[in-house]
Amino acid sequence: MPRHDIDIARGTVFDAFLTTAEVAPGRPFLCAPPAPGRAYHPAGVEFTYAQTKERVLRFRECYHAAGYGHGHRVALLLENRPEFFFHYLALNALGCGIVPINPDYRHDEMLYQMEHSEADLVVSIASRVADLEAVASARAKPLPVVGAESMPTTLPRPGPAPRPGRPGPDTECSLLYTSGTTGRPKGCVLTNFYYLNAGAWYRDLGGLIRFARGGDRILNPLPLFHMNCQAVTATGVILTANCLVLPERFSPARWWKDVVATRATVIHYLGVVPPLLLNQEPAPEERKHDVRFGIGAGVEPELHEVFEKRFGFPLIEVWGMTETGRIYADCYEPRRPRTRAFGRPFGGFEARVVDDKDREVARGTDGELLVRFAGRDPRKGFFAGYLKNPEATEEAWRGGWFHTGDVVRQSEDGMLHFVDRKKNIIRRSGENIAAAEVEACLQAHDAVAQVAVLAAPDEIREEEVLACVVPMAGVTPGAALAARLFDWCMGRLAYYKAPGWILFVPSLPTTGTQKVQKAQIFPRGEDPRRRPGAIDLRAGKKRG
Repeated sequence: MPRHDIDIARGTVFDAFLTTAEVAPGRPFLCAPPAPGRAYHPAGVEFTYAQTKERVLRFRECYHAAGYGHGHRVALLLENRPEFFFHYLALNALGCGIVPINPDYRHDEMLYQMEHSEADLVVSIASRVADLEAVASARAKPLPVVGAESMPTTLPRPGPAPRPGRPGPDTECSLLYTSGTTGRPKGCVLTNFYYLNAGAWYRDLGGLIRFARGGDRILNPLPLFHMNCQAVTATGVILTANCLVLPERFSPARWWKDVVATRATVIHYLGVVPPLLLNQEPAPEERKHDVRFGIGAGVEPELHEVFEKRFGFPLIEVWGMTETGRIYADCYEPRRPRTRAFGRPFGGFEARVVDDKDREVARGTDGELLVRFAGRDPRKGFFAGYLKNPEATEEAWRGGWFHTGDVVRQSEDGMLHFVDRKKNIIRRSGENIAAAEVEACLQAHDAVAQVAVLAAPDEIREEEVLACVVPMAGVTPGAALAARLFDWCMGRLAYYKAPGWILFVPSLPTTGTQKVQKAQIFPRGEDPRRRPGAIDLRAGKKRG
C-alpha cells in the first residue's frame, strides 16, 4: 500500500486520520466482533477508513453548525463502540476536547466529572441518557444531554463562542480522569501532540513489537475512557493504516472466538487476563489464531511462560501512565518472563530510581521511578497538567522529573523491574513488603480467583499483611482454606510476607480497566481485622 508520512509535531489527530483515509480508503479501521444479544451490532461490524471518514465529516458539520469549536469540551458515554470514533474525530477536527465517561460510573461519580470538566454537552448511549439528565439537573452550569442513537439534526448551542484560531498540536484533545485510588480522580489534560507522539512511540517500539503497515488487526479490550486503547493504540493504528478491534469488554469465555472471528494479529491484555484464560478449558480456537504477540502489563511471572507455551505467542510487558504517554517495553530478546521486567530507558525517555528524598539509589535497590524526556523540555510529550490543580502538577514534577509513584528496581544492565505502587508497600517491623508480590503468590494457587493484599494496622509491628481473597467457583471459604493458602505462601515467601490475616470476600471492586480499587474494599476508618470472617494467622508467622 502507498506509504504516507505524518508529521506528529504539526496538526491534530483528525489531520492524521484524514491523511490515512485518503491513501488507504478501503482498509478496515474499526471492527466490533459478533456478540449475539448485544444491544448494538450483534452480528459484528467493520468500518473502512472511507466509511469512517464519511460519518466523521457528517458529525463534524452537525457540531460545527451548532457552534461547537476550539476550546469546547464534549463528554462521551459511548462504551467501546466504533461510533465513539465518529464523534471523537469530528470533535477533534473542530478543536473540541472530549471527556470520555466510564459507563460503570454512578450518579455522584458522573456529577463530579461533569462539574470538574465543565463539559458543554454530553452524548450518551440511550440506556444512560436518563442518568445523565439527572446529573445535568444537579449541576449548576447547564448541561445538555443528547442520545447517540437518535442524534438530533440541530444540537443545543454551547454557551461561550469558540476560541479563535485553528486547532493544532497544543490544542486539548481529551481530558482523561485517573482512577482516583487516593482521593478524587484528577483530570489529565492531553494534547494532540501527546496523542500523536504516543501513537508514533507505540508504532516504533521495535524488537518483537513490529506492525505491518495496513496489515495488522489489533484487538484491545481495554475501555475507551483509558489512555491505553483510546490514545496509544488507536492513534498508532491510524498512523499505520491498521485496524482496531473493539470487543465490548474482556470475556474469558468469548476471548478466543473473538480473536479468531476478527482475525486479530496483535492483542492487548492486563494482568487479570492471563490467569482467567489459563483457567478456561482448552478450546480449538486457542491455537487456531493469527496472533503474533500480546502487549500489556501485570502478568504474574509464574504464569508468563505457561501462557506462552499453551497459546503460542509472547506476552510483552510494558509500563506507562496516563501522564507519561510514552511507554517502556521488554520487547527485545532475551526477555525476562520470569521477572517483572518492563524494559530499559531508551529514545530520550529517561529514568531514575530514587529514595524518599529523591536521591538516586544503587542498582538492585528498590525505589520510586522518576521519568522525563531528555533535552530542554523534560515535559515534552507528557500530559499538559492536572486540570484546575497546578499544585498537584508541580508536585508531581518536582526537581524536573515526573514522580510516578511506582516502586521499581533497576538491574546492573539497566533493565527496570516493577515492584509495586508506592502506596501498596506494607511496612511490617521495619521490613518493606510489596503487596503485589504477595498477590502474585496467592494468585498462583488454584483455589484463588482474585486477591487484593492491603496493610492492616498492628499494635506491635506497625502494619500486618491482610489478604482479601475471592475463592474459585466451587471452593469453600473458611479456616481450612485459609490455612492452605497460608502454608502455600510460607513455602514460597519470606515468613514476614505471608498474610497475617485472610478475609474471604465474594468479589472485589474494580475499575473499568480491571484494576482493583483497594480504597473501596473497606469504608474509610474501618479496621478490617474487625470484619466478620477475618481469620487471624499471625501466630504462624515464624522464621523457619
